Amino acid sequence: MARRGPTDSPDTRRRHFLRQLATAGLAAGAPGFPATAQTGQDSATAGRNPVSLAETLARYATELRYEDLPEDVVRIAKRSILDTIGCAFGGYAAGPSKIAIKLASDVSSKQPATVLVSGIKTSPDLAVFANGVMIRYLDFNDAFVSLTHGAGHPSDTIAALLTSAELSARSGRDLVVATVLAYEVFCKIADVFDYLGNGIDHSTITGIAAVVGAGRLMGLTAPQMVHAIGITVGGNTATRQGRADELSNWKAFAAADACRKAIFAAQLAQNGMTGPGQVFEGRYGFFKVMGRQPVQPPQLGEPFGIRRAFTKRFPLGQFSQTVAQAAVEARPFFKDPDDIQQVNVHVSHSAIKIMADGPDKWRPQTHETADHSIPYAAGIVLMYGKIEPEYYEDPYLHDPHLLDLVSRIKILPSDEADRTEREFNLCELEVVLKSGPRKTVRVEYHRGHFRNPMTDAEMEEKFRLMAQKHLGADRVDNLLRLLWGIESVPQANALIAATLI
Repeated sequence: MARRGPTDSPDTRRRHFLRQLATAGLAAGAPGFPATAQTGQDSATAGRNPVSLAETLARYATELRYEDLPEDVVRIAKRSILDTIGCAFGGYAAGPSKIAIKLASDVSSKQPATVLVSGIKTSPDLAVFANGVMIRYLDFNDAFVSLTHGAGHPSDTIAALLTSAELSARSGRDLVVATVLAYEVFCKIADVFDYLGNGIDHSTITGIAAVVGAGRLMGLTAPQMVHAIGITVGGNTATRQGRADELSNWKAFAAADACRKAIFAAQLAQNGMTGPGQVFEGRYGFFKVMGRQPVQPPQLGEPFGIRRAFTKRFPLGQFSQTVAQAAVEARPFFKDPDDIQQVNVHVSHSAIKIMADGPDKWRPQTHETADHSIPYAAGIVLMYGKIEPEYYEDPYLHDPHLLDLVSRIKILPSDEADRTEREFNLCELEVVLKSGPRKTVRVEYHRGHFRNPMTDAEMEEKFRLMAQKHLGADRVDNLLRLLWGIESVPQANALIAATLI
């Protein structure tokens, strides 16, 4: 028998066990999903019943404990919850949020859930949807770029987690575990499945992550969670058309809808509803129908995916974070925007594909198109030195002076940005002045990137800017105390109650 080292504690051994659990059944079906997804059972797998991805996710979700989480992962989860609730305050008064809240207010429930800020009681799924719309509206909540170059917002899942925690009277510590779990599912599936390359919207992955995290909080057994995952994956796939051409409100709220469906799927499974089996790997499973390349098993656990999520310093799409920061740093190079002859912005092909892919990005007609436009973001910051949510609305969208500056901005592909995009979102912004000089700013890790993180004080500043529009200073202080000490909160619904106006 091997000797245990001095640091081989019960918790360490448990983490090792969870890592083995996360890959055990999948390794048996090597090379992973392709064998079952593409050919069903061949001679190599005949007579075997390899563990499916849904079963692996369910086992991992039901076994993970707070004590299994490294200290830094707990801290990141707390910061993520704090930031996400702050973003809900920021989006509360927006038109789309009012639509979602109005629909929620029209419905009552014997098992009600609470809409953040407003305090409206409604059905669980509509509470999740309304909260998700508020969280997402400003495009200010955190983001993640996967190893397959896909991008998304794992914090969208927190809308489902808050309601699940409220319904089940879970503690703040339980909410932290579910948050880490939802991030883990989102990040690790995104790392192995190229949803962007297959035209699948990231909200599809959001739904998978949300149903696992919500299922954990609702106390689903592993078999029930497998069914909930089957219901979610088998019935809810979104295409990226909602993020192409001129963008509508749905660009931001597809994730809220995915979370709405996720909590409903968890309720169905909890009450005995079954879902399709082998939903990822089967003959007509998700990977077979939606993918073009073999999909390798995701490796759950260390290193946790939440460590690679980043916070946004500016309220705009993630590929514009470095662009906005570069524009801020370029402001001292000129006295007046009229002094600028041309601006050359060098970024990756991925950034161009998502945020500079057509003429609508130079003349956006909607808030959603504007906050997902690299040239518009650069123009706003070069002209005003900052970005505020109102800059995505009229009269700015049709301001001829601003649009003239935006028209002088060229977005150019960078080979270096392509090579380094898994590490950072490189932006080189060159300002060419009418008087002749050329000035260049290079930004690799924007403020908020996990390699250049915002401080706790900066996180609080961002939170206060949004929350103070609805709560007094003393109540904002109290809510921040609860959020920083969330692991000691007996019931997570105290966080929701502290947001109510």
